[in-house]
Amino acid sequence: MISSLKTLFPTASDPDVAWVGLRQLREQGAWRTVRDGRPENSRLSEEVGLFVEVLVDGQFAYAATNVLTKTAVRDAYLRAVAQARLAAAHKVFSFTPACRPPTRGTWVTPGVESHGARRVADDFALLVELADELRKGPKHVSSFSTPAPEGTSVVKAVAELSWLRVEMGFLSSSGAEFEQTQLISHVHLECVAQKGSVIQRRTYGGPRGQTRQAGDSLFDAVRLRAEAARVREQALELASAPNCPTGPTWLVLAPDQMMLQIHESIGHPLELDRILGDERNYAGSSFVKLSDFGTLQYGSPKLNVTFDPGVAGELASYGFDDTGVPAKREHLIQEGRLLRGLGGLESQARAGVPGVANMRATSWNRPAIDRMANINIEPGDASFESLLSGIERGVYMESNKSWSIDDYRNKFQFGCEFARLIENGKLTGLVRDPNYRGVTQSFWHALEKVGDASTLGIFGTPNCGKGEPNQVIRVGHASPVCAFRGVEVFGGES
Repeated sequence: MISSLKTLFPTASDPDVAWVGLRQLREQGAWRTVRDGRPENSRLSEEVGLFVEVLVDGQFAYAATNVLTKTAVRDAYLRAVAQARLAAAHKVFSFTPACRPPTRGTWVTPGVESHGARRVADDFALLVELADELRKGPKHVSSFSTPAPEGTSVVKAVAELSWLRVEMGFLSSSGAEFEQTQLISHVHLECVAQKGSVIQRRTYGGPRGQTRQAGDSLFDAVRLRAEAARVREQALELASAPNCPTGPTWLVLAPDQMMLQIHESIGHPLELDRILGDERNYAGSSFVKLSDFGTLQYGSPKLNVTFDPGVAGELASYGFDDTGVPAKREHLIQEGRLLRGLGGLESQARAGVPGVANMRATSWNRPAIDRMANINIEPGDASFESLLSGIERGVYMESNKSWSIDDYRNKFQFGCEFARLIENGKLTGLVRDPNYRGVTQSFWHALEKVGDASTLGIFGTPNCGKGEPNQVIRVGHASPVCAFRGVEVFGGES
């Protein structure tokens, strides 16, 4: 890809242009879905385009084209220069080429086999088998509840898989020259059960939570059949379960729900462009102030949060962000204290606070902006059994079902698919429609127990939205099981 970019690179003829960069993106993928035993969706996609960015009079501007000829790229370059000149009269900050470092290198998703020549017929045979498993009746009595009684049935069963290959090349006038490739796989299993007026949904790791940087290993049939059976049986049991109790209590969250908690109440509030006001018109602002970095006690001393694009298999792993900054692991929060924000070199220059390599774009025709990548909670020292052992009464929850948070990322209310009571240090009865609410800082100060590495789970979401024009991007979150004291919990009928 770099060799072709060199042939397309525009010849700089304007002394006012301080920097020029080309970013080319190619995405190839497939999506296949079976619903209630019947194929519902099968599509292939390929998208290729090129983003031209310039720096004129301290102002970045850009244009894009999906016509990869020297003439088309030259036209895009001239449009970008003209736009930069117009915008420079209204700029809020004067940037330098230092915001686009001369990075060189190559990065490929580590330890991942290619997706190979996957056959449509084989994929649909697997998905039909999984959907059939999701539609069966109850098979056995679980260890924590009674069998689904008469009148409970599966009303919807969905099995889905997708794979994606993302290739990016970057070339600039300051000497940057790098390529990176991500291999992404996704599996979704969903079962909806009904008993009378009660309808319950159960998924495999939450909505689209099983999205990873992985190859064909994610589509292992034996493992997926077992997961489909578990998802079905839990959906049927939930349809007959009592409602979640209400009141302040211990709350224990599984990693697939911690994913959402991290995303909404740590990831978004720490985005520097949001704190600077760039997102206020669309996605909101943040309760965090620039003066909080280095001083604010965001949560309890048990809270350690890292930005880590180097975790193997996590969805947003990469070697360089989309402006050429080499990615590395950084503590965002250490022992509860806020250290740095989620902002690339542009936002760091404007805000005067430390950030990370996280400027990313969703496609070839979008600029890179401050985004989450892999935002993870570091493991503690408690096994799952010891984490539960000191809890007399509480609720354990898995898999996000609903979310609501204000535009300052402060007050929130989240619902989960699945919950069990905790009584005298043990998991006991199943309850349905579990929800909890809180205020971000108070909630993280209530963190009292953090599970060890044996409780860690890695999850991801392919659809984090932000920006005008809108950008939807892939992010990852890893976390151990976590326990919070005195959280307001309530059921669906409250």
